[in-house]
Amino acid sequence: MTTTPETRPFRFGVVAAQTATGAAWTDLARRVESAGYDTLVMPDNVSFGHAVFPALATAAAVTTRLRVGTYVLANDFRHPVQVAKEAATLSVLSGGRFELGLGAGRPDSERENAMLGLGFDRPGVRVERLVESIHLIKRLLAGETVTVDGPHHRAVEASVLPYGTAPQQVPILVAGGGPRMLRIAGEHADIAALGIPFHAEELAVRAAVDQVRSADRPDAGTPELNMNLMAVGDVVPRYLAGRLDPAALAAQGAVGVVSGSPAEMADQLRERRERLGISYLLVGDELMEAFAPVVGLLAGS
Repeated sequence: MTTTPETRPFRFGVVAAQTATGAAWTDLARRVESAGYDTLVMPDNVSFGHAVFPALATAAAVTTRLRVGTYVLANDFRHPVQVAKEAATLSVLSGGRFELGLGAGRPDSERENAMLGLGFDRPGVRVERLVESIHLIKRLLAGETVTVDGPHHRAVEASVLPYGTAPQQVPILVAGGGPRMLRIAGEHADIAALGIPFHAEELAVRAAVDQVRSADRPDAGTPELNMNLMAVGDVVPRYLAGRLDPAALAAQGAVGVVSGSPAEMADQLRERRERLGISYLLVGDELMEAFAPVVGLLAGS
């Protein structure tokens, strides 16, 4: 049964992985903030892009309002105690502007796992390990001292908050595309990132939203719903140039694109929020200038 989406204020963010210099990175962070975006988030890779925690710390240091986040950490790359320590530190140093995005690893991540000397387990095992990590990270950020001996992780009297540091309220984003991951996001996350194909039409997106909403959540809340836009008008990321026809996708009702004037794009997003509940939209840094007028019309509304 389709559930009624909760209406939340719009939030907008930019996904960026790297720049050629430090000056270019700090300039990008400032431009994202000045354009009215709420977040700057980064993917997590070994060979591609900057290392996420130092890059996000730098972005937070040169901005005042902008939130920063991972989109998303590959759970296999780090022990959850290490993740909790990094997350707590960045939360403190940014004045509470850090959001922790987590995922079980992309289907094509086997090569990157191998770079770290890690095996690449079947999806079910990686998902189980992610859930175990989420539980441990949440307890550590809440200030607990934790000893666990789980199927996937061990920790003995682990704590990550220095003396005098208050528990850190770090929003957790969980990304998923399949039914199981979507339900895990619905159960455990503050933000559920819908990993849907850019050509997905509303019926498919509604099914993903319903998976999130159907989760047996321990509290009475529901997660904020997030997705990534892949085309703004006729502007697409370079890696999709020649492979993506924005006009054709818009005509068939693809939810990963917006088209028309800024006012028309804003209307499309309002209507989708009304029908689906999706209120947190991201664009790649190549699309941020094209999308900025829409952000100006909708931010915070």
